Amino acid sequence: MNIQQELNKVGGFKNLELLAKQVVEGFIAGMHKSPFHGFSAEFAEHKIYNSGESTRHIDWKLYAKTDKLYTKRYDEETNLRCHIILDNSSSMHYPKMNTFSIEKLNKTGFATLAAASLMQILKRQRDAVGLSIYSDTYDYYAPEKGSERHHQMLLTQLSEAVFSKPLNKQTETYEYLHLIAEKIHRRSMIFLFTDMFQTSTDEVKLFEALRHLKYNKHEVILFHVFDKNKELTFDFDNKPKRFVDVETGEFINLYADTIRENYTKTVNEYFSNLKLKCAQYKIKYVEADINKGFDNILTTYMIERQKFV
Repeated sequence: MNIQQELNKVGGFKNLELLAKQVVEGFIAGMHKSPFHGFSAEFAEHKIYNSGESTRHIDWKLYAKTDKLYTKRYDEETNLRCHIILDNSSSMHYPKMNTFSIEKLNKTGFATLAAASLMQILKRQRDAVGLSIYSDTYDYYAPEKGSERHHQMLLTQLSEAVFSKPLNKQTETYEYLHLIAEKIHRRSMIFLFTDMFQTSTDEVKLFEALRHLKYNKHEVILFHVFDKNKELTFDFDNKPKRFVDVETGEFINLYADTIRENYTKTVNEYFSNLKLKCAQYKIKYVEADINKGFDNILTTYMIERQKFV
């Protein structure tokens, strides 16, 4: 059964763990030449099987997919600590939808499945994972743990976030990033999923908060989640529309062509400045377009993990 069929079967993200497993397996299956080189999920990496070696560690599932024999090279248990931060403000629930498909996700749906997929990899590696969710309040916090019960609890919180549909939930991201930073004491990898659209436009405060996350030598990866077609290139037809600020409720009626040029210029400048500031503060910036798949998210994790460990 493919991911789309499973989504239809369970009515959305109710079986988030199964969807995350399929995303990870699909990502791994899509890797060529050295399918798992440098990828430590239960083991350090794969190597080509040589005749005469023990067949004990041959990966038969991989053989079925590639028609080549690889053996798993196991490594000692790791002790990586990760903390996932999810922005659950109203703007993250754009575009509005009642049902989800793997090909069509809103920003929260995309961020949630991406986070669950990362958790699936971390679980296989026996690493500790924590979770923070914020909107106009600090909605949820769990410290880094590695137990199965803890993993299931975090999946439940992520699933609930997808269907929460917060109304006019404004956010001042910097305020909650400071609170989260105060809670993470041991060196960790921090994954922040946010669209960076906030009620307050004080960029100085925002980047002070991001810098705060860098304390204690944390490695911070910012997954900038947005709908590139709509929110960056403003790809709307030129019919009269009402554009509503989902966080404040304010609206304006206009033709898209009227403001497209000024809008795209302003947003592109904001995104460019965001990238520059992240580079300045040594924060990994990753574009996470919800119209694309999850490969970029998982590849980034693999690369950053190698640096971190």
